[in-house]
Amino acid sequence: MSLQTYQLMVKQRFSQLLPGGPSRAMAVSGLLLLLFYVFSFNYWSSQDHSDLHLPFAHKWRAWSSGGTNTDPPTNLSHIVFGIVGSLKTWKGRKAYLESWWRPNISRGYLFLDGRPDNESLCPYTCPQILINEDIRKWKIYPLLKYPVSVRVAWSIVEAFRQGDNDVRWYVIADDDTVLFMDNIVQVLSKYDHTKYYYLGASSESILSNVYMSFEMGFGGAGFALSYPLVVAMAKKLDGCIKRYPNMWSDHLIYICILDLGVAISRQKGFHQIDLHDNIAGFLSSHPQSPILSLHHINVVDPIFPSMNRSESISHLMKPAGVDQSRLLQQTICYQREKNWSISVSWGYSVHIYETAVPRYVLQMPIETFRPWIKNAKWPMFMFNTRPAKNDPCETPHWFFFESIESENKDVFVTTYTRAEKRRLSPCSLGRNHSADRINRVQVFSPVKTRLEAGRAECCDVVSLSDNTTTVRIRPCMEAEEIAIV
Repeated sequence: MSLQTYQLMVKQRFSQLLPGGPSRAMAVSGLLLLLFYVFSFNYWSSQDHSDLHLPFAHKWRAWSSGGTNTDPPTNLSHIVFGIVGSLKTWKGRKAYLESWWRPNISRGYLFLDGRPDNESLCPYTCPQILINEDIRKWKIYPLLKYPVSVRVAWSIVEAFRQGDNDVRWYVIADDDTVLFMDNIVQVLSKYDHTKYYYLGASSESILSNVYMSFEMGFGGAGFALSYPLVVAMAKKLDGCIKRYPNMWSDHLIYICILDLGVAISRQKGFHQIDLHDNIAGFLSSHPQSPILSLHHINVVDPIFPSMNRSESISHLMKPAGVDQSRLLQQTICYQREKNWSISVSWGYSVHIYETAVPRYVLQMPIETFRPWIKNAKWPMFMFNTRPAKNDPCETPHWFFFESIESENKDVFVTTYTRAEKRRLSPCSLGRNHSADRINRVQVFSPVKTRLEAGRAECCDVVSLSDNTTTVRIRPCMEAEEIAIV
């Protein structure tokens, strides 16, 4: 029914019912129409229109499709990486960035505070190098307590101002951070990029979170910002810096995002690595979530024996280049005849214990590392740990990743070799079945990625030779009993 027809019907009906004739009816009908418009407007405005803050292209896409996001799945081309470094340290960190960057495929920028010399440039193996805006020209500069922190935060705006097309996410990290791009794509594809999202993770050390914030994404580990959120930050960040001139970079970014009404969406896998010494215990019991980043790799010990830091990272990227979804994911199985427990951290390490150790124990990292802040008191970490001991029943035989190859079109073989002799007597609880003679572990895993398998993975110990243990990873059966029996 048209609006004109409706008005005519109202006039006729009220001219019949009300005294005063057509003029009285017209006045009443006008009043009713006014009330109709008021109530209709109030109803419409009371609905959730969270997409109104989006760029016009996003709003049109949502409305024209009936409110359903019909975008194709997020892929690497939809992400811009903003890597922040310093001229003083860049030359020693270049190898870390080169280990994961994909020239002519990934998009992003390396922000430095000055132009590096030709020797430290990497025109083909790194992101485009941009020099940060000189914030010393800002009027507020004398009031800034941490100018370097403001430069880091402002890099987000400078990355946005490059004007890249078809961007859904900005991922920000430091130049001493290794990123795992396939896993990042997989994680970001789960979120609606047309809404405000701030994805990040806390520090591993409790005191780091106490000094900064438990609700903050640590920037060294890296965090991801959806495109609409970065649009809003580009408009508001300068005003936020003026409100909080005394804040450190990660905390400043967190507070500015919070002022926009956006809280963090916690995402496991971003690793600040606020730890010292040997992090092999941490990496060998990685949480059951895709690894997204490793920060502070220039501070901790090399993650592989007999290699330096850059060699270690390049070595880790070999299995990462084959299947990042399975990298560092822990799979546990038991050899009943020997009473052994075997823990596989795919692409990194294998542990053999000479007794049956419960899964809940094996999933706790061995404390081979120290907290970030010296003299920290217990509790020190944001996760449960178990102490490193010399007890032959609680100390594993360590094997580290050596190589990966394809056995056939369906199976990959990763080989792990012993780091050093354990130099302990056999475990009496394990019926004295020593694993000292084992020098190599071979792990057979499906070519189909962990994501494609669509279910949890289990493993079987399929053979024991004189010096080699063979393990096969497979999808867990439905309702499979995986407890120790």
